[in-house]
Amino acid sequence: MTRAILLAGGLGTRLRPLTNTIPKCLVPIKGQPLLDIWLENLTRAGISPFLVNTHYLAEQVKAYIQSSSYQDQVRLVHEPKLRGTAGTLIANLGFFEGEDGMLIHADNYCMADFQAFVHAHRQRPSECLMTMMTFRTDDPTSCGIVELDERGVVVRFHEKVASPPGDLANGAIYLLSRELMRVLATDLRTVNDFSTEVLHQFVGRIYTHQTSRVFMDVGTPAAYEKANKSAGA
Repeated sequence: MTRAILLAGGLGTRLRPLTNTIPKCLVPIKGQPLLDIWLENLTRAGISPFLVNTHYLAEQVKAYIQSSSYQDQVRLVHEPKLRGTAGTLIANLGFFEGEDGMLIHADNYCMADFQAFVHAHRQRPSECLMTMMTFRTDDPTSCGIVELDERGVVVRFHEKVASPPGDLANGAIYLLSRELMRVLATDLRTVNDFSTEVLHQFVGRIYTHQTSRVFMDVGTPAAYEKANKSAGA
């Protein structure tokens, strides 16, 4: 079993007023809470158990998990002050029990084939310490755009720049090797943000897997409306 940490404690400020009363991880997409979509698709792919961090409106997330069919598979970790994406990961590296594991920014609408993602990670070049999920975006300037070599290994990042060289975006879903976790636990144990403080240190050692299925940011009212009108898988 591949274990997964789902980062779900964000404030969802861009999605207000909807997130004034509901945490972003529970906003409904076609009537189904976003976090429920993640847990359903990951479980179907044989990925579990899960660790989910909470912060904003944490009691709602706790109540949802306790009433869901996933309650026995989810460990909730409350953060009175958000640790940051890398901070949460590093504080909970023990959850992976020394095995490769998944780190997910669970604030997107994603219908990817996670079995294919795991398979790609297992076939990665030997020097690669992680595998990143990528997708084609309609708005490259709002995303982290990646450049790859002929093998699918990241050679350059372009983080929300005016004229990025392409539309292949970082989906902020990662499969992390045990070797990478050892580096995080030692050399990088004080970092807070995964995107800005970790990724750039491993350029040339990050394999990628592109999903062709629905992958959408739901961070703004317009994007949220688009996700609810999308065709689904």
